[in-house]
Amino acid sequence: MTEHDQSATDNGTEENNIENTKEKYIRKIRSFVKREGRMTKRQQTAIDDLWPTMGVDYQEQQIDFTELFGNANPVVLEIGFGMGKSLIEMAKNAPEKNFLGIEVHGPGVGACLADAGEAGVTNLRVMNHDAVEVLEFMIPDQSLSTFQLYFPDPWHKARHHKRRIVQPAFIENMRPKLAIGGVIHMATDWENYAEHMLEVLQAATDFKNISSEGDYAPRPDWRPLTKFESRGHRLGHGVWDLLFERIS
Repeated sequence: MTEHDQSATDNGTEENNIENTKEKYIRKIRSFVKREGRMTKRQQTAIDDLWPTMGVDYQEQQIDFTELFGNANPVVLEIGFGMGKSLIEMAKNAPEKNFLGIEVHGPGVGACLADAGEAGVTNLRVMNHDAVEVLEFMIPDQSLSTFQLYFPDPWHKARHHKRRIVQPAFIENMRPKLAIGGVIHMATDWENYAEHMLEVLQAATDFKNISSEGDYAPRPDWRPLTKFESRGHRLGHGVWDLLFERIS
């Protein structure tokens, strides 16, 4: 190797190192801010006792849902279940389905496990991780019957709209995870976000709007009416549901 070749190699190595360093420090835009809060004793006890049977650890390996649930029932995935009350109610009301909930808020995961344990729910599993990474690395293609996203953070300020989880790239990543005939169901109480969701979903390939009106759908029976939503109705706030089916 000549001195010139060695210099070129060293320069190339240095450039690669710089690029790798840049990649490490470029902040990924996230759709959430992780505010943990204090874990109650009940929540921590539920995590300690029930995580081995109801919790799913993050790993870059696809989930075998038949093995995870012990059956081949349809799988419903919900992102951002909060404290888990509506998710638990849906799981109780549909024992013929399996439910996987993803939430980044630790106390919410603990509360969900505690309530699910007391309710005797067996068709529910939970994760405490970034849903975008879970989708990318752990959810097999065409494995979901339904994808649910209820009342995500609206990031209402215009400069924060880029943080909204519903973006064309997110829907494109979600699409292959749904089985043909599978449904995306979203709901929000922010009209501006509803309009954004509708625009993104209408532009997505391989989906059709289930709504007979071509825009928003009435709240389906399977989505429980939350206390937060009921209070909003009393205050005159609207809620918009969107239902889109994967057709190819």
